[in-house]
Amino acid sequence: MLAAPFALAACQPAVLDPAGPVASANRSILFDSMLIMMAIVGPTILATLAFAWWFRASNPRALRLPDFAYSGRIELVTWAIPLLTITLLGGVAWVGSHELDPAKPLESKTPALEVQVVSLDWKWLFIYPDQHVASVNQLMIPAGQPVHFQLTSASVMDSFFIPQLGSMIYTMNGMAANLNLQADKPGTLWGLSTHYSGDGFSDKHFGVQALDAGDFAQWVEATRKDGPVLNAASYAELSKQSINDRPFTYRDADPELFSRIVSQDIPPAPGPKGSGGGQAGQEAGAGAAAAQTARAEPAVPAAGEH
Repeated sequence: MLAAPFALAACQPAVLDPAGPVASANRSILFDSMLIMMAIVGPTILATLAFAWWFRASNPRALRLPDFAYSGRIELVTWAIPLLTITLLGGVAWVGSHELDPAKPLESKTPALEVQVVSLDWKWLFIYPDQHVASVNQLMIPAGQPVHFQLTSASVMDSFFIPQLGSMIYTMNGMAANLNLQADKPGTLWGLSTHYSGDGFSDKHFGVQALDAGDFAQWVEATRKDGPVLNAASYAELSKQSINDRPFTYRDADPELFSRIVSQDIPPAPGPKGSGGGQAGQEAGAGAAAAQTARAEPAVPAAGEH
Protein backbone atom coordinates (compact mmCIF):
# COMPACT_ATOMS: atom_id res chain seq x y z
CA MET A 1 0.00 0.00 0.00
CA LEU A 2 2.83 2.40 0.87
CA ALA A 3 4.43 1.74 -2.53
CA ALA A 4 1.29 2.71 -4.45
CA PRO A 5 1.97 6.49 -4.52
CA PHE A 6 5.48 5.88 -5.84
CA ALA A 7 4.17 3.61 -8.60
CA LEU A 8 1.60 6.22 -9.62
CA ALA A 9 4.23 8.98 -9.57
CA ALA A 10 6.25 7.00 -12.12
CA CYS A 11 3.50 7.45 -14.74
CA GLN A 12 4.98 10.80 -15.78
CA PRO A 13 7.64 13.25 -14.58
CA ALA A 14 6.40 14.83 -11.36
CA VAL A 15 7.42 16.15 -7.96
CA LEU A 16 9.21 12.89 -7.07
CA ASP A 17 11.56 13.34 -10.05
CA PRO A 18 13.04 16.81 -9.38
CA ALA A 19 15.14 18.64 -11.94
CA GLY A 20 16.02 21.70 -9.85
CA PRO A 21 16.93 22.80 -6.31
CA VAL A 22 13.42 23.97 -5.36
CA ALA A 23 11.77 20.72 -6.45
CA SER A 24 14.49 18.73 -4.66
CA ALA A 25 13.79 20.64 -1.45
CA ASN A 26 10.04 20.06 -1.89
CA ARG A 27 10.64 16.33 -2.24
CA SER A 28 12.82 16.31 0.88
CA ILE A 29 10.06 18.00 2.87
CA LEU A 30 7.55 15.44 1.58
CA PHE A 31 9.75 12.49 2.57
CA ASP A 32 10.72 14.00 5.94
CA SER A 33 7.07 14.65 6.78
CA MET A 34 6.09 11.13 5.78
CA LEU A 35 8.82 9.59 7.96
CA ILE A 36 7.82 11.76 10.94
CA MET A 37 4.16 10.77 10.58
CA MET A 38 5.15 7.10 10.37
CA ALA A 39 6.16 7.40 14.04
CA ILE A 40 2.41 7.38 14.76
CA VAL A 41 1.01 5.49 11.80
CA GLY A 42 3.43 2.54 12.01
CA PRO A 43 3.00 1.73 15.73
CA THR A 44 -0.76 2.30 15.50
CA ILE A 45 -1.13 -0.24 12.69
CA LEU A 46 1.09 -2.76 14.49
CA ALA A 47 -0.72 -2.23 17.82
CA THR A 48 -4.10 -2.71 16.17
CA LEU A 49 -3.03 -6.03 14.67
CA ALA A 50 -1.34 -7.13 17.89
CA PHE A 51 -4.36 -6.29 20.07
CA ALA A 52 -6.75 -8.04 17.69
CA TRP A 53 -4.60 -11.17 17.77
CA TRP A 54 -3.84 -11.22 21.50
CA PHE A 55 -7.37 -10.50 22.71
CA ARG A 56 -8.99 -13.02 20.41
CA ALA A 57 -11.75 -15.12 21.95
CA SER A 58 -9.67 -18.32 21.83
CA ASN A 59 -6.73 -16.92 23.88
CA PRO A 60 -7.20 -17.90 27.56
CA ARG A 61 -3.99 -16.03 28.58
CA ALA A 62 -5.36 -12.61 27.60
CA LEU A 63 -6.03 -10.54 30.72
CA ARG A 64 -9.26 -8.56 30.45
CA LEU A 65 -10.01 -5.65 32.77
CA PRO A 66 -13.62 -4.58 32.16
CA ASP A 67 -13.47 -2.01 34.98
CA PHE A 68 -10.25 -0.34 33.79
CA ALA A 69 -10.63 3.46 33.58
CA TYR A 70 -7.29 5.30 33.72
CA SER A 71 -3.52 4.85 33.49
CA GLY A 72 -1.12 7.78 33.77
CA ARG A 73 1.61 5.90 31.92
CA ILE A 74 -0.66 5.09 28.99
CA GLU A 75 -1.89 8.68 28.86
CA LEU A 76 1.73 9.93 28.81
CA VAL A 77 2.65 7.69 25.89
CA THR A 78 -0.51 8.27 23.86
CA TRP A 79 -0.22 12.07 24.17
CA ALA A 80 3.55 12.58 24.15
CA ILE A 81 4.20 10.87 20.82
CA PRO A 82 1.54 12.86 18.86
CA LEU A 83 2.72 16.12 20.47
CA LEU A 84 6.32 15.40 19.47
CA THR A 85 5.17 14.52 15.97
CA ILE A 86 3.19 17.75 15.61
CA THR A 87 6.18 19.73 16.90
CA LEU A 88 8.54 18.13 14.39
CA LEU A 89 6.08 18.56 11.51
CA GLY A 90 5.53 22.19 12.49
CA GLY A 91 9.29 22.77 12.50
CA VAL A 92 9.70 21.21 9.07
CA ALA A 93 6.82 23.30 7.68
CA TRP A 94 8.09 26.50 9.30
CA VAL A 95 11.64 26.18 8.04
CA GLY A 96 10.59 24.92 4.62
CA SER A 97 8.01 27.67 4.04
CA HIS A 98 10.62 30.35 4.70
CA GLU A 99 13.46 28.70 2.82
CA LEU A 100 11.23 28.00 -0.20
CA ASP A 101 9.38 31.31 -0.28
CA PRO A 102 8.52 31.67 -4.00
CA ALA A 103 9.59 35.33 -4.00
CA LYS A 104 12.97 34.60 -2.35
CA PRO A 105 15.84 34.78 -4.90
CA LEU A 106 17.89 31.63 -5.32
CA GLU A 107 21.53 31.78 -4.26
CA SER A 108 23.73 31.85 -7.36
CA LYS A 109 26.76 33.65 -8.76
CA THR A 110 24.85 34.05 -12.03
CA PRO A 111 22.20 36.79 -12.30
CA ALA A 112 18.66 35.49 -12.70
CA LEU A 113 16.96 35.46 -16.09
CA GLU A 114 13.84 37.63 -16.10
CA VAL A 115 10.70 36.03 -17.55
CA GLN A 116 7.23 37.58 -17.49
CA VAL A 117 4.33 35.12 -17.65
CA VAL A 118 0.79 35.94 -18.73
CA SER A 119 -1.99 33.36 -18.33
CA LEU A 120 -4.45 33.60 -21.22
CA ASP A 121 -7.55 31.68 -22.38
CA TRP A 122 -6.21 28.99 -22.95
CA LYS A 123 -2.50 29.41 -23.48
CA TRP A 124 0.63 30.79 -21.85
CA LEU A 125 2.59 33.86 -22.94
CA PHE A 126 6.25 34.15 -21.93
CA ILE A 127 7.94 37.53 -22.34
CA TYR A 128 11.72 37.97 -22.03
CA PRO A 129 12.00 41.73 -21.30
CA ASP A 130 15.80 41.90 -21.39
CA GLN A 131 16.01 39.95 -24.66
CA HIS A 132 12.96 41.70 -26.20
CA VAL A 133 11.48 38.41 -27.44
CA ALA A 134 8.47 36.33 -26.42
CA SER A 135 7.00 32.87 -26.92
CA VAL A 136 3.63 31.16 -26.61
CA ASN A 137 3.20 27.72 -25.01
CA GLN A 138 6.96 27.15 -25.03
CA LEU A 139 9.31 28.20 -22.21
CA MET A 140 13.02 28.28 -22.95
CA ILE A 141 15.43 28.71 -20.02
CA PRO A 142 19.18 28.31 -19.50
CA ALA A 143 20.18 25.35 -17.33
CA GLY A 144 22.12 26.13 -14.17
CA GLN A 145 20.89 29.73 -14.04
CA PRO A 146 18.12 31.02 -11.74
CA VAL A 147 14.96 32.24 -13.43
CA HIS A 148 12.85 34.99 -11.87
CA PHE A 149 9.25 34.79 -13.02
CA GLN A 150 6.74 37.60 -12.74
CA LEU A 151 3.27 36.20 -13.29
CA THR A 152 -0.19 37.60 -13.91
CA SER A 153 -3.44 36.58 -15.55
CA ALA A 154 -5.15 38.34 -18.43
CA SER A 155 -8.44 36.69 -17.56
CA VAL A 156 -9.67 34.44 -14.74
CA MET A 157 -7.61 33.17 -11.83
CA ASP A 158 -5.18 30.44 -12.85
CA SER A 159 -2.10 28.61 -11.59
CA PHE A 160 1.39 28.00 -12.98
CA PHE A 161 3.22 24.76 -12.24
CA ILE A 162 6.30 22.99 -13.55
CA PRO A 163 6.28 19.81 -11.41
CA GLN A 164 9.97 18.95 -11.86
CA LEU A 165 11.06 22.48 -10.93
CA GLY A 166 8.64 22.96 -8.01
CA SER A 167 6.48 25.64 -6.35
CA MET A 168 3.06 25.99 -7.98
CA ILE A 169 1.80 29.57 -7.80
CA TYR A 170 -1.47 31.29 -8.63
CA THR A 171 -1.90 34.02 -11.22
CA MET A 172 -4.56 36.72 -10.83
CA ASN A 173 -5.62 39.63 -12.96
CA GLY A 174 -4.38 43.00 -11.70
CA MET A 175 -1.67 41.37 -9.58
CA ALA A 176 1.93 40.31 -10.18
CA ALA A 177 3.24 37.22 -8.37
CA ASN A 178 6.94 36.38 -8.06
CA LEU A 179 8.52 32.96 -8.41
CA ASN A 180 12.15 31.83 -8.52
CA LEU A 181 13.10 28.48 -10.05
CA GLN A 182 16.12 26.80 -11.63
CA ALA A 183 16.81 23.77 -13.81
CA ASP A 184 19.98 21.94 -12.82
CA LYS A 185 20.81 20.50 -16.23
CA PRO A 186 19.63 20.59 -19.86
CA GLY A 187 16.48 18.64 -20.61
CA THR A 188 12.86 18.66 -21.64
CA LEU A 189 10.29 19.36 -18.94
CA TRP A 190 6.54 19.90 -18.82
CA GLY A 191 4.42 22.69 -17.35
CA LEU A 192 0.67 23.03 -16.89
CA SER A 193 -2.25 24.89 -15.39
CA THR A 194 -3.62 23.30 -12.22
CA HIS A 195 -6.63 25.57 -11.69
CA TYR A 196 -9.85 25.04 -13.67
CA SER A 197 -10.38 27.97 -16.04
CA GLY A 198 -12.98 26.87 -18.57
CA ASP A 199 -13.30 24.77 -21.72
CA GLY A 200 -9.61 24.72 -22.65
CA PHE A 201 -8.27 23.95 -19.17
CA SER A 202 -7.28 20.35 -19.92
CA ASP A 203 -5.13 21.43 -22.88
CA LYS A 204 -3.53 24.41 -21.18
CA HIS A 205 0.00 23.12 -20.82
CA PHE A 206 3.39 24.07 -22.22
CA GLY A 207 6.78 22.61 -22.98
CA VAL A 208 9.90 23.65 -21.07
CA GLN A 209 13.34 23.39 -22.64
CA ALA A 210 16.35 23.81 -20.35
CA LEU A 211 19.33 24.62 -22.58
CA ASP A 212 23.03 25.20 -22.17
CA ALA A 213 23.90 28.90 -21.92
CA GLY A 214 25.27 28.88 -25.45
CA ASP A 215 22.23 27.14 -26.89
CA PHE A 216 19.91 29.57 -25.10
CA ALA A 217 21.80 32.54 -26.58
CA GLN A 218 21.49 30.96 -30.03
CA TRP A 219 17.75 30.48 -29.53
CA VAL A 220 17.36 34.16 -28.64
CA GLU A 221 19.29 35.23 -31.74
CA ALA A 222 17.30 32.89 -33.98
CA THR A 223 14.02 34.13 -32.48
CA ARG A 224 14.93 37.75 -33.22
CA LYS A 225 15.27 36.98 -36.93
CA ASP A 226 11.77 35.72 -37.62
CA GLY A 227 8.18 35.98 -36.41
CA PRO A 228 5.63 38.68 -35.60
CA VAL A 229 6.00 41.63 -33.23
CA LEU A 230 4.32 41.58 -29.80
CA ASN A 231 2.67 44.89 -28.99
CA ALA A 232 -0.72 46.02 -27.72
CA ALA A 233 -2.42 45.28 -31.04
CA SER A 234 -0.99 41.78 -31.50
CA TYR A 235 -1.58 41.04 -27.82
CA ALA A 236 -5.27 41.90 -28.24
CA GLU A 237 -5.45 39.31 -31.03
CA LEU A 238 -3.51 36.75 -28.99
CA SER A 239 -5.77 37.18 -25.95
CA LYS A 240 -8.80 35.90 -27.87
CA GLN A 241 -9.93 32.50 -26.64
CA SER A 242 -8.35 29.52 -28.39
CA ILE A 243 -7.45 25.93 -27.57
CA ASN A 244 -4.43 23.79 -28.45
CA ASP A 245 -2.35 26.61 -29.90
CA ARG A 246 0.91 25.41 -31.39
CA PRO A 247 4.04 27.02 -29.88
CA PHE A 248 5.39 30.06 -31.71
CA THR A 249 7.60 33.05 -30.97
CA TYR A 250 7.67 36.84 -31.34
CA ARG A 251 10.86 38.36 -32.75
CA ASP A 252 10.29 41.60 -30.85
CA ALA A 253 8.31 42.24 -27.68
CA ASP A 254 7.28 45.47 -26.01
CA PRO A 255 9.12 45.43 -22.62
CA GLU A 256 6.33 47.58 -21.08
CA LEU A 257 3.52 45.27 -22.15
CA PHE A 258 3.53 43.19 -18.97
CA SER A 259 3.26 46.21 -16.67
CA ARG A 260 0.37 47.52 -18.77
CA ILE A 261 -1.43 44.19 -18.39
CA VAL A 262 -0.90 44.15 -14.61
CA SER A 263 -2.01 47.76 -14.15
CA GLN A 264 -5.02 46.99 -16.41
CA ASP A 265 -4.07 49.80 -18.75
CA ILE A 266 -4.82 47.02 -21.23
CA PRO A 267 -8.33 45.81 -20.21
CA PRO A 268 -8.58 42.18 -19.07
CA ALA A 269 -10.15 39.57 -21.31
CA PRO A 270 -13.81 38.73 -20.60
CA GLY A 271 -12.95 35.18 -19.56
CA PRO A 272 -14.91 31.97 -20.21
CA LYS A 273 -18.65 32.42 -20.57
CA GLY A 274 -20.36 29.94 -18.24
CA SER A 275 -23.94 29.20 -19.29
CA GLY A 276 -24.94 27.71 -15.95
CA GLY A 277 -23.58 30.39 -13.66
CA GLY A 278 -20.74 28.11 -12.57
CA GLN A 279 -17.26 29.00 -11.37
CA ALA A 280 -15.95 30.00 -14.80
CA GLY A 281 -18.90 32.26 -15.48
CA GLN A 282 -18.68 33.84 -12.03
CA GLU A 283 -14.97 34.50 -12.43
CA ALA A 284 -15.60 35.98 -15.86
CA GLY A 285 -18.10 38.40 -14.37
CA ALA A 286 -15.66 39.29 -11.62
CA GLY A 287 -12.96 39.93 -14.24
CA ALA A 288 -15.22 42.23 -16.22
CA ALA A 289 -16.15 44.13 -13.07
CA ALA A 290 -12.48 44.47 -12.16
CA ALA A 291 -11.79 45.90 -15.61
CA GLN A 292 -14.40 48.61 -15.12
CA THR A 293 -13.06 49.44 -11.67
CA ALA A 294 -9.49 49.56 -12.98
CA ARG A 295 -10.34 52.36 -15.40
CA ALA A 296 -11.05 54.65 -12.46
CA GLU A 297 -8.55 53.26 -9.97
CA PRO A 298 -5.39 51.48 -11.26
CA ALA A 299 -4.50 48.24 -9.48
CA VAL A 300 -1.33 47.95 -7.43
CA PRO A 301 0.77 44.83 -8.17
CA ALA A 302 0.99 42.53 -5.19
CA ALA A 303 3.53 39.97 -4.10
CA GLY A 304 3.21 36.24 -4.92
CA GLU A 305 1.57 33.78 -2.59
CA HIS A 306 2.58 30.29 -1.48
